[in-house]
Amino acid sequence: MKYKRKKESDFWQLARRYLHDYMPVTRNLSDKSVEAYKQSLKTYLQFLEEEKSLANEKVTFDAFSREYVTDYIGWLKTKKYVPKTINLKLTAIRSFLKYCSDEDFELRGIYSEVCTVKKQKEEKKPIEYLQPKATAAILSAYDTKTTKHRRNRMILIMLYDTGARVQELADLNISSLHLEMDNPYVTLIGKGRKSRNVPLLQKTVKHLRLYLQEFHPQNEECPLFYSLLDGKPHRLSTDSISLVLKTAADRARLECIDVPANVHCHMVRKTKAMDLYKNGVPLPFIMQLLGHESMSTTSGFYAFATLEMMNEAMSKAAPIVADEEKLWKKKDVKKVLYSLD
Repeated sequence: MKYKRKKESDFWQLARRYLHDYMPVTRNLSDKSVEAYKQSLKTYLQFLEEEKSLANEKVTFDAFSREYVTDYIGWLKTKKYVPKTINLKLTAIRSFLKYCSDEDFELRGIYSEVCTVKKQKEEKKPIEYLQPKATAAILSAYDTKTTKHRRNRMILIMLYDTGARVQELADLNISSLHLEMDNPYVTLIGKGRKSRNVPLLQKTVKHLRLYLQEFHPQNEECPLFYSLLDGKPHRLSTDSISLVLKTAADRARLECIDVPANVHCHMVRKTKAMDLYKNGVPLPFIMQLLGHESMSTTSGFYAFATLEMMNEAMSKAAPIVADEEKLWKKKDVKKVLYSLD
């Protein structure tokens, strides 16, 4: 449906303001998040050019009709995009149109119409997390003989104990630690630059004190985890931290068969959350630990029990029947089982 508007809003002007001002400044999103939204809009523009023969200079908000967005979803399917990715791209379009409708009331109709496009049904997969033996093997994969190994061991301990995202861990500074408090904690900077305080276990605090004595003897403000380049500390990248974990998993796998083939930082984060969940920690606390803005994100992630957990619960609840084989052979039992009465 083509809406008759008093004035024609400039699509490109609003798109640039959305990506360069609103997203990074107003919403305070990271460069990585902004780039993801930008790529989603670029994908839609590619669709318009390929399927609707609409060159960039011809694009207006009329190209964001419900019909076109529905066709876009079909086009993404032909490109072998999975439902989760399709939904993320649809969310990006809705977010952009929501911003535009707030800037120009006459665009509200287009935004409302696109909101009626249904998301794709995503297949729910069991949560991937590490078993206790695998977790222990990975955390102890590095010995303490070399400086680099001691640093890597501290990285893995913090990754698991805080349940942090890999970017949050990479962004830690000396000032992020609050070890002198009655209840020690670390301040993580999460999505949208929002901070949260995560408590630290006493054993983790002991590890950190030793780490700080060796790696930060001057106690000057700088990245918590770093590598030296020309004698100066440089913050470890997320790729470097991921490689630390991958190497640890490869080593641990030689000693522990429970270590899966593809261990990544987000799996460690899910493992921490699942360990808390299995030990009876309420979802609101896990939500706060993970830095989820919405309870639905946390509950949708952890609120269904794994087969292992259900099997364990059912085994505990089942009555113990002695000598089952003899029981099945009793005449009175067979009479009940094989009778229409």
